[in-house]
Amino acid sequence: MVEPTPQGKRLPTPPDPFADEAPESPIRTLSREEAQALRASLPQVSPWRVVAVQAVAGLVCAAVTWFVTQRSGAAWSALYGAAAVVVPGALLARGMTRRTPRANPGAAVLGFVFWELVKIGVAVAMLAAAPRVVQDLSWPALLVAMVVCVKVNWWALLWRRRVPKTT
Repeated sequence: MVEPTPQGKRLPTPPDPFADEAPESPIRTLSREEAQALRASLPQVSPWRVVAVQAVAGLVCAAVTWFVTQRSGAAWSALYGAAAVVVPGALLARGMTRRTPRANPGAAVLGFVFWELVKIGVAVAMLAAAPRVVQDLSWPALLVAMVVCVKVNWWALLWRRRVPKTT
């Protein structure tokens, strides 16, 4: 758009920074073959693999804690902290990977929400029970082990299986 100036010359209007640059492409439905090809091309990460790596990370964290502190209470605290991540994660993985028909997307979302709430509830219950379960509890060791185990999820992104591209 061009605006007139007092001298009668027209200057170009600066572009609107909030305007869409290009019109959106139309959405189209994929065929069954296209959907299967897309799914096959996307790398998948098994939730059981993530849970297993979390468990290994927890064991390593407990061993390092024992080696550094020479206190069995700190090592048990770290192990319990790892369990407070691994056990609820295993429950979520079990709930989400069991073989049930998921024809309704709403049911799939509801199932995920349910199992996520179970996971959170179990983790909170385990943390509340920690002072009674672990003798000579070390909260720093427990929390560090929990953080290490939770951060293992990010490593899973690096370990996705790679599908060779075909041209």
